[in-house]
Amino acid sequence: MDWTARVRGMAAMLVLLLFALAGLFFARQNAAVPAPVQDSPEPAQPTSADYAQALLDAMTTREKICQLLIVSPEALLGGGDPVTERSDALARALNRYPVGGLILSAGNFETRTQTVHLTRALQRGVEPPPLLCVDEEGGRVGRLMYTVGTTKLNSMFSYRDEGTDTAYANAVTLARDLRACGFNTDFAPVADVWSNADNTVIGNRAYSDDYDEAAELVAAAVRGFRDNGVVCCLKHFPGHGSTETDSHEDRAVVDKTLRALLQEDLKPFASGIAAGADMVMVGHLTVPSLDTAPASMSYRIVTGLLRQRLGFRGVVITDGLEMEAAGDLTDGEKAVRCLQAGADMLLELEDVPGAVAAVEQALADGTLSQVRLDESVLRVLTLKLEHNIIPVPVTVP
Repeated sequence: MDWTARVRGMAAMLVLLLFALAGLFFARQNAAVPAPVQDSPEPAQPTSADYAQALLDAMTTREKICQLLIVSPEALLGGGDPVTERSDALARALNRYPVGGLILSAGNFETRTQTVHLTRALQRGVEPPPLLCVDEEGGRVGRLMYTVGTTKLNSMFSYRDEGTDTAYANAVTLARDLRACGFNTDFAPVADVWSNADNTVIGNRAYSDDYDEAAELVAAAVRGFRDNGVVCCLKHFPGHGSTETDSHEDRAVVDKTLRALLQEDLKPFASGIAAGADMVMVGHLTVPSLDTAPASMSYRIVTGLLRQRLGFRGVVITDGLEMEAAGDLTDGEKAVRCLQAGADMLLELEDVPGAVAAVEQALADGTLSQVRLDESVLRVLTLKLEHNIIPVPVTVP
């Protein structure tokens, strides 16, 4: 063999050997260094919606229906004198109908101490705990300030020139007084605009007679309530300030087009929603340009206008269903129609057993769907969890 060829072959073998040795060295080095340990992702923390879904899944149909009712203690007892304490009869009624909320009025209050004892007893007496509600606006609508001596405020209209800081401060005062008396929900602020000087049902309950000013003041009030832990409620959608009739007494008509409503009456509602309002109360107001049915029973107004057009995702509650403008219907018929329209909570029904039975029948015959019921209950439970009315964390069934 040629010497040159032999040298070349040996050189090639040496190069291959060197590559092999280098590969072995680096393999051992890599083996000596442990691979980095990948951190396992943190488990996602349950949200209020998760807890609400767990509670919903554990409920019976009757418990779900009851969660959508806000009634007076007297309605649960079938009438009688104003309730000032949680009696055995009331405890039995709450056990049979564990309503989602209770509304108290001036007749339920004697002293501050008695009021606190009553609200504490009611809070402990229902599972899940209820919204404890009152109408406390200031001015002529003050259930507590004229009975148990909470801070007396003039009508909100009287403060309109003092601006958003005062609107915020007034809401803070109302919220703190309510919490001190055991309440967690106020049916305020009034988002109506006093645009009709002859309108007495709203009048100086409004924050202003100017749409833009009312929008600013209402939003400030919403922030005041929310910053102090009280559920607040814009009322009376889509606006009661231009009507000539009191909806407590008769059919009240809002004679405006949708365009006019969007440019005028709906401004305070839109700003209040943007500020974080928890609830919107829909009035028994007829808007002929939108529907012949009262707003509280109108799918076009509750779902089409409030939910879809204004984008409200919170709890929709009706105005008091005992009012004349709600129509000559049974409480059961009212309940079903309001839920079909998209309302979540039904206020001040007087025939609780009749309303519950009517909704049960509507579910059975398909007039009302289980999905429609569940979405409302889920909103109510989520609201209670977000405000710690139902304590968090909740034991998930």
